Amino acid sequence: MEALAANGTDSLQRAVAGVTAVSGVAGKRRFEEQRSVFDKRLRFSVRQTESAYRYRDLVVKKQDGFTHILLSTKSSENNSLNPDVMKEMQSAMATAAADDSKLVLLSAVGSIFCFGLDFIYFIRRLTDDRKKESIKMAETIRTFVNTFIQFKKPIIVAVNGPAVGLGASILPLCDVVWANEKAWFQTPYTTYGQTPDACASLTFPRIMGVASANEMLLSGRKLTAQEACAKGLVSQVLWPGTFTQEVMVRIRELVTCNSVVLRESKALVRNANRAALEQANERECEALKRVWGSSQGVDSILKYLQKKIDEF
Repeated sequence: MEALAANGTDSLQRAVAGVTAVSGVAGKRRFEEQRSVFDKRLRFSVRQTESAYRYRDLVVKKQDGFTHILLSTKSSENNSLNPDVMKEMQSAMATAAADDSKLVLLSAVGSIFCFGLDFIYFIRRLTDDRKKESIKMAETIRTFVNTFIQFKKPIIVAVNGPAVGLGASILPLCDVVWANEKAWFQTPYTTYGQTPDACASLTFPRIMGVASANEMLLSGRKLTAQEACAKGLVSQVLWPGTFTQEVMVRIRELVTCNSVVLRESKALVRNANRAALEQANERECEALKRVWGSSQGVDSILKYLQKKIDEF
């Protein structure tokens, strides 16, 4: 088993690696202008350095009235989520919860929003100490998901590309979801030997009905952005060519609202379901411990990773 895990991991990593002198008045003016540009670039460079030091897998921008958190993972491929990424996300959201931000905008750098859990990271640990690591991993997910459930300010999501697994199931825990028309959504849990996460066992049936939810959670049906919008997973679909600009126009309209009004409005919508969501999160994480703690669960992940290698 350990040899198979190591070989599968190494092969997948190889595949991914194959598939970041002045004079006179005019001269003095030019000098001052150049110095001003240099000073601005230097300040920008310092801010970027500080951000890089603080967050390895995120880009966090404090804007006028909101905090913009972008997935830009260095420790995983395709903006996928491992414990390091999730802890950074929790840290950034905790900062935004405590400062004067009226809301959080969550998006991603590149053409992919989030490919869900980083199974390369997970399988390495599951094959070392299956029972202990399955508990640790499930608890990490539980804490991460609770961060979204308990966040008091509005969370706006701009889905620029594919949202898979946890990257899709987290969306109903946010407040507004705008999607690029080229984005798509999939929760192929059974394919890689996992049970639902991020309260999808509760939110998906409520949003889209039991039959459609089961199509996604059991058979892994892929939804286009328009289909996701029709089923209630997405608030609105925006044109790809102007996606970022349209998102920012809408965000700037939202941040003109009173911060107390935004928080209280969210509380009225969300608080009635908060306990149910926390309970669903707990149940799902207990199920993940049982699945990942079994040899069949590890085998399923290994088979999924091997299939991805073969497809590549």
